[in-house]
Parts: sequence; C-alpha cells; structure tokens
Amino acid sequence: MIDLCFPNYEFRIKNRHNKKYIFDLIRKKFILLTHEEWVRQNCIMFLINEQKVPKVLINVEKKIKVNNLTKRYDIIVYKPNGSVFLLVECKSPKININQETFNQISIYNSEIIAEYLMLTNGLFNYYCSIDYSNQCYKFVKDFPKYK
Repeated sequence: MIDLCFPNYEFRIKNRHNKKYIFDLIRKKFILLTHEEWVRQNCIMFLINEQKVPKVLINVEKKIKVNNLTKRYDIIVYKPNGSVFLLVECKSPKININQETFNQISIYNSEIIAEYLMLTNGLFNYYCSIDYSNQCYKFVKDFPKYK
C-alpha cells in the first residue's frame, strides 16, 4: 500500500481468496483492504497512538440518518460524557480533498454535532474547529491531544 502522512504502524494483514484484509482494532474483525480502508486504519492508529484517544471512545463506520437518508460516517471520537469530540471523513489517496468533501462532512455533522472535524486522504489532513454560535468553521493546524 501507498505511504501516507501518518507514522508507520504495524497492521495485521491476511490474504483470502486473492484479496487482502486488514484487522480493524475497533470493529475487531478483518476488513477488505481498499485504499480508503488503508487511510481509515492509519487514521485510527494515529488517534490511538499520537492523540492518545482511548479505543473504547472510537466508533467506526456506523449508520446515521441525515434528512431521512441513511449515511455512514468513517470515524467518531467521543468524550467520556458522550458528546462528540471529533468527526473524521476518510478518502482514498486518489481522491482530492475539496469543497465537495467539506460539504459531505458538514452534512454528517449537522446530525453528529462534533467539536472538531478532520478530513484526510492519507496524504493531507485538514482540521476544523466549529463555532456553532456563529455557524462557521475555523481551520486549525491541529486539534488538541485528546484528554
């Protein structure tokens, strides 16, 4: 797989029926290793190892209802009180992060109400804090380490 902007992590990878699968620590199962999944798994490891997020507060690929449509977010990091610290949208390294990507995460966040957003294609990471009172995003260099 392609080198990403995250540190190098060790992963459990296996081959089955001529396809590669990667073990997801959060979902506790092997997942088909696509380019987007490679980014997602590296991001999960980044959150656990660099941001010090407890695994039990990370949720991966769950369905949500947005405007009566079923959507699926990539990663959510919760605070111990149950509020959402971070919503992450992962894309394949082949996909550029653009306005359409920001629109997608914004729509998801209209239901999730996260404190921070992260968009990544594994090559570039973008972080936003959200000012709900003024209804705007503020790009930040990084989000604070999870406490």
